[in-house]
Amino acid sequence: MSSLIYRFLHGLCRICLAGLLLFLFLSGHGRVVAGESPCPPEALALGMSTALTGPAADLGINMRDGVLAALDEANRGQGIKGRQLCLAALDDGYEPAQTVPNMLTLINAQQVLALIGNVGTPTAVAALPIALRANTPFYGAFTGAGILRKSPPDRYVINYRASYGEETAAMVDALIEHGGLRPEEIAFFTQRDAFGDAGFVGGLTALKQHGLRQENKIAHGRYERNTLAVENGLADIMLAETVPRAVIMVGTYAPCAEFIQLAKKYGLDALFLNVSFVGAAPLAKGLGDQGDGVIITQVVPHFEADLPIVRDFRKALETWNQDITPSFGALEGYIATRILLLALHRIDDAITRESIIDALEGLGEFDVGLQAPLLLSKEEHQASHQVWPTVIRQGKVVPFAWQNLKGRR
Repeated sequence: MSSLIYRFLHGLCRICLAGLLLFLFLSGHGRVVAGESPCPPEALALGMSTALTGPAADLGINMRDGVLAALDEANRGQGIKGRQLCLAALDDGYEPAQTVPNMLTLINAQQVLALIGNVGTPTAVAALPIALRANTPFYGAFTGAGILRKSPPDRYVINYRASYGEETAAMVDALIEHGGLRPEEIAFFTQRDAFGDAGFVGGLTALKQHGLRQENKIAHGRYERNTLAVENGLADIMLAETVPRAVIMVGTYAPCAEFIQLAKKYGLDALFLNVSFVGAAPLAKGLGDQGDGVIITQVVPHFEADLPIVRDFRKALETWNQDITPSFGALEGYIATRILLLALHRIDDAITRESIIDALEGLGEFDVGLQAPLLLSKEEHQASHQVWPTVIRQGKVVPFAWQNLKGRR
């Protein structure tokens, strides 16, 4: 009898433990960053699945902070027609397998009106079908991947930023036109997934426009997402038939910093260029005294620029949380949110998932303080196509002009 009771109690404890774990999972994956509580029913709820932990955490945290600073700025006014705005931000660690449950939680349980600022291309690949099936706006994602830039565009996918193809094309154009390089002297180091592929394909297209005829002449090294295993990719580039004079990098800050340090250690004398997603500040920090001359393209102006939207950003960020340092990622989140708020203010009737898309498409040509026109319409679902180059100087990321490539190599 005692053994029977033991087995009964043991089984009961296992059931209780399973229930507790389920509760912790659900409660931990349905939290709202601002206040750590679910969005109240009367609030306008927005959602975000992003990297808040792991090797890409700085990117997700910065993007989230920019969105929250803009929402806080709006809420300190009258919100949207007297309603406050709320953000539910869930951590996916930059892993698509975690993005899927996050998206289901945000859309079905949290009933968010729109997704804003999701971070990453592989995670976007996982998130997009869910958003499209639910007719939920997938807006302002922190990725320049082509999957979010179809022609004609998906109704529920609207972007703020320039594409990775536009970033790598800007690099290729500058290296050839200002740096004097031949197409074969430009190599690529990319993440082995949709993110890396997007940047590589864009760069390759630009190289072909500059006369490249044989793709196999371009050295291409790769690494696995969320790892620092860059050695094989570096070997592929260093053993190339033509020694590269420039390496275009499409990855996150930790592996890119590791690659650059190893490349310099083993004597690769090349210019290193990174797309915006790399995370400029953590890359500069990771490189330390080896960062000078490393170029990063941005899809926003420098966060110290004297532009109306950038001045608003710095003030909003300091008011919301004075302990947070301005960054390119936070500025991107802030600008994307300001555009969304502009659209929300123009909705006369009920604010719904459908009316949000209609309002964004109805913005037409507008300026949120960049002193350059942006455009959103039924045919155009990417507001900005502009790319700003920056460079690391003495540990800081500062503005750069492509013309300064002349004579560098």
